[in-house]
Amino acid sequence: MDIRRRNNVTVTGNPRGPVIVLAHGFGCDQNMWRLTVPALVEDYQVVLFDYVGSGRSDLSAFTEDRYSSLEGYARDVVEVCEALELRDVAFVGHSVSAMIGVMAAAMAPERIGALVMVAPSPRYIDDDGYRGGFSAEDIDELLDSLESNYLGWSAAMAPVIMGNDERPELGEELTNSFCATDPDMARVFARTTFLSDSRDDLKAVDVPTMVLECTEDVIAPREVGAFVHAAVPGSTLVTLDATGHCPHLSAPEATNQAITAFLAGLR
Repeated sequence: MDIRRRNNVTVTGNPRGPVIVLAHGFGCDQNMWRLTVPALVEDYQVVLFDYVGSGRSDLSAFTEDRYSSLEGYARDVVEVCEALELRDVAFVGHSVSAMIGVMAAAMAPERIGALVMVAPSPRYIDDDGYRGGFSAEDIDELLDSLESNYLGWSAAMAPVIMGNDERPELGEELTNSFCATDPDMARVFARTTFLSDSRDDLKAVDVPTMVLECTEDVIAPREVGAFVHAAVPGSTLVTLDATGHCPHLSAPEATNQAITAFLAGLR
């Protein structure tokens, strides 16, 4: 299979620079990084892609069996890196993609040399001694609503996820992104995302890692950022002066500055 076509791979930037892979979150696609790419292309080679089932990926390659676990999405990452013959890349993952990057690094450690986790969450459901931000009942209701009326759920939830009520155009953009995703494939990705528990995977991370959190984020509250930082040995925690779950759209300058400063320290 042509992996580049399957995952709608885009390569831009400095062909002689270190490689950065940008990975989108649930309900999104690579276009969500459009405000980050300009800050990187002079010094880095930038690789963008869409997970199968998202954006302009080859939807015929989607199987529920593969994509009903985060490992299936991590395999997408590894196979993109293999197809492009990439090694030691810096992987920047938003939301659930932060955990997907952790899994990809474990699958193919030679491919990923650093991690940037943007608004990560290893588990969305509260547990004993752990606050993920949602009760089990909350997640059940969320998934039931999504499965019964995906477009209605998207219109209601996207602005909440985005935050920044004073800038409704941001919520509208995320709503449109959600609504452009195939509902059946989105339902699979949603269940995979919101029922996941990747906490144990964090202990095995052995590459330089930065955790980016926002001051207010209903999807990944600051307790989650603190947990991820404590669980990943030697990680750096940066709290952005930003609200909502998508700081690369709502606060791109602060997000880009944090990413480029971290990456510069690796060179």
